[in-house]
Amino acid sequence: MTLTSEQVNDFSRADDVHIAPYRADGRTPGTPTWIWSVVVDDELYVRAWNGLQSRWYGSAKSQGAGEITIAGQTYRVAFELISGAGHEQLQAAIDTAYQTKYADSAYMPPMLGAGPREATVRVILKERGA
Repeated sequence: MTLTSEQVNDFSRADDVHIAPYRADGRTPGTPTWIWSVVVDDELYVRAWNGLQSRWYGSAKSQGAGEITIAGQTYRVAFELISGAGHEQLQAAIDTAYQTKYADSAYMPPMLGAGPREATVRVILKERGA
């Protein structure tokens, strides 16, 4: 599901994102975790504060799907890991988006570090109203 222009606007401003990758059964959402998100080139990205050790990231990696609640709406989603060679330009754009959106937060600089950058995920909307 491609983001609509309204979703791009809403998601760009949203500071109320909760992510819940599915549990091992592949259909039961885990405990929602509040996270930061950014929109780059009309796509939604998130990073794990605790990097690869983050619980929600580990579940997103193993399950590849889950649910998010953002801008007052819940969606079923797929997760695409963004790591490795060939993603530096995208990672730089995501860094810039974090710097812009969260400029006033003391928690922003660590989000540009190696741990969170290694745990960057593209969130792909599948359907609304989960």
